[in-house]
Amino acid sequence: MAQLTTKEQASKIASLEMKAQSRNLMADAWYRLMRNKASMVGLVIIAIFAVVAIFAKQIAPFSPIEIHGGKGFLPPVFIEEGPNGLNPDPQFLLGTDTLGRDVLSRVIYGARVSMVVGFFPTAIILVVGILMGLTAGYVGGRVDNFLMRITDVVYAFPDLLFFIIIMISLRDTAVGKMLNGLFLLFGALSLVNWVAVARIVRGQVLSIKEKEYIEAARCLGASDLHIMFRYILPNCLGPVIIQTAFTIPAMIITEAILGYLGLGLRPSTNPKDIFITSWGSLLLDGQSAINAQRWVLLAPAICVALVVLAFTFLGDGLRDALDPRLQGTE
Repeated sequence: MAQLTTKEQASKIASLEMKAQSRNLMADAWYRLMRNKASMVGLVIIAIFAVVAIFAKQIAPFSPIEIHGGKGFLPPVFIEEGPNGLNPDPQFLLGTDTLGRDVLSRVIYGARVSMVVGFFPTAIILVVGILMGLTAGYVGGRVDNFLMRITDVVYAFPDLLFFIIIMISLRDTAVGKMLNGLFLLFGALSLVNWVAVARIVRGQVLSIKEKEYIEAARCLGASDLHIMFRYILPNCLGPVIIQTAFTIPAMIITEAILGYLGLGLRPSTNPKDIFITSWGSLLLDGQSAINAQRWVLLAPAICVALVVLAFTFLGDGLRDALDPRLQGTE
């Protein structure tokens, strides 16, 4: 077996030490997170909604677009008599809307859109933000100045106004019709929300790249890309994970706002579509029928609030678990 050179031995030892340290830090962070009861409750709520979104077809009692003739505006089963004098029907636990569609089934299917809108744009935001911040912080100089000026320009856009303009301008185009409007929504949400991640990563890189082990990696002949993605990026993940936990509910709230304004998911009447309705669209339906069937409005609003609170609790727990200043305080 060939003998390892001095450089290869040093590199292997440094890599093993870094892996051991990373495992210890992650194990400690996971222990802290598990002890945070609010975070665990939030994690359970998120898991429940994720299961509901994935298995909506099997869980929902009816199709979300099925119209039950003569059964519009039925109240939920826990209300003896609705505002319109109608009595509840045990088939429809949360009542029906103006057209006689089951509210519970529509809320269940709405979880699909809201959860997807929470995760997919966030994934794009992470990729763009990490690449921008990592490049700006590591390269420095004119590259850093140029990328940060781009970041400042994007940050100057009013987010909600930008989303509304994009959705109104491109809603009737071919892009706006893809996935019933979700593709355009993903793009709009991703275009201006990567700024916070880029700034966080850049700040972390500026402090990490001066560490001794980075200098050692350079002396051993490691390439810049290897240093950036093998040594620097893993040490930036703590703040990025925390930011992610707060970005996802922000995306869900934004979709609910756009849906309430009639600029979110396009209504679908095709039972084969995966994305038929969203909580934002249900909020709009409930607003128009608030006097006769206010539960159409309250049910999706409660779901949005629960998911946002769950991610907020999880984000707070992750911040406490991954904050280095808390290490060794217990």
